[in-house]
Amino acid sequence: MTDDSLVLERSSGWRRQHGEPSLAEVFRTIHINRSGGLWRRALAFVGPGYLVAVGYMDPGNWATSIAGGAQFGYTLLTVAMLSNIMAIILQSLCARLAIGSGRDLAQACRDAFPKPVTWILWLFAEIAIVATDIAEVVGTAIGLNLLFGIPLELGVVITALDVFVILALQRLGFRWIEAFVISLLGVIFVSFFFQIALADPDWRGVILGFAPTVEIVRNPAMLYLALGIIGATVMPHNLYLHSGIVQTRNYGHTLPEKREALKFATIDSTVALMFALLVNASILILAAATFNRAGRTGVAQLSDAHAMLAPLLGSLLAPKLFAISLLACGLNSTITATLAGQIVMEGFLDIKLPAWARRLITRLIAIVPAAGVTIYFGAEGTGLLLVLSQVVLAFQLPFAILPLVMFTSDRAKMGALVAPGWLTAVSAAVGALIIGLNVKLIYDLLFG
Repeated sequence: MTDDSLVLERSSGWRRQHGEPSLAEVFRTIHINRSGGLWRRALAFVGPGYLVAVGYMDPGNWATSIAGGAQFGYTLLTVAMLSNIMAIILQSLCARLAIGSGRDLAQACRDAFPKPVTWILWLFAEIAIVATDIAEVVGTAIGLNLLFGIPLELGVVITALDVFVILALQRLGFRWIEAFVISLLGVIFVSFFFQIALADPDWRGVILGFAPTVEIVRNPAMLYLALGIIGATVMPHNLYLHSGIVQTRNYGHTLPEKREALKFATIDSTVALMFALLVNASILILAAATFNRAGRTGVAQLSDAHAMLAPLLGSLLAPKLFAISLLACGLNSTITATLAGQIVMEGFLDIKLPAWARRLITRLIAIVPAAGVTIYFGAEGTGLLLVLSQVVLAFQLPFAILPLVMFTSDRAKMGALVAPGWLTAVSAAVGALIIGLNVKLIYDLLFG
């Protein structure tokens, strides 16, 4: 880097010059037709939000939502809604960072902080991805076991093959990855629609469940699950993922083009996350309407939930739909987590490797410890392991949220697309709330 470029970069608010983009093989590969109508341009931005939404309905969400619904009925629906609002706010900041600075969150951390801080943040990001993969590996393996009788240990190994699915789809174009993910989301939605119809929940209780209550904070067991739901909903790796894949769109370089891209990208993620809320709420409602109503408050294992659905709902179709949607969730989640792992490694470390090697390394970094823990605990401990992984994610969140809020509120870094004051204040409040819940949980665990 020359002295002139260093001065220029620092004058723009960054310590280091911006390097090559993450996911370089798909960077700005999706064309935006400037001569097309408004709806056609808007549709070109549909996709990244649904890849992000996958992380908000992964198998970790299933475990926490099932445990919450079985133990506390509809009460924790308010936490699911609050988490979704937090997610919408934070993902909008990710799109703003990507479009305003041309950097994903990992690159921004690398270019803004001293190297020791960058390495620490990279380590925390990798821990979050490992925790994410524990949930996804377990969920996919259980789905394979429930549908095809494949042993859990073998199912864990099979999940590693998703890296080849990504490479095959990406050769056809990033839109194929998005189409694959959205198709599986459709399968999940249809499956839960039929399961909810069979469960016939108490809709008055459902509505009341969205009303806040102080009992969530006062009850340590309820707080533990609430924090797990937040960790399973507002996931650290999604912040890195969204800020990377938004840049697959060739939205232009002028300020009007960037403003329009930010608007469409925000709409895309907001609509997708509302869809994710429907799925998450459906999982909790299903658990409340079946297990809690029948007095089975201790259900936390996905395999136990699957086994109990048929006798409680009087239908053999329900457990099959449950297993199909679980497998679809697991497949989707492992794909998006692998993409997030690549963005984290490339963004923080600025490594230069062939696409297949980067994918394989980032997958192995996450799946080796995840597989080891899964095989060690076995089928009996998977439910508790899934919930614990989501609590770990909640503890990692501040290390992704705080830099995101800092960068997007800095006019020197963001220019005209700097976040407005109200958005920064709300985002800071979200971060403060999560940190406060973490501190409360630690206190309860140590002294409660």
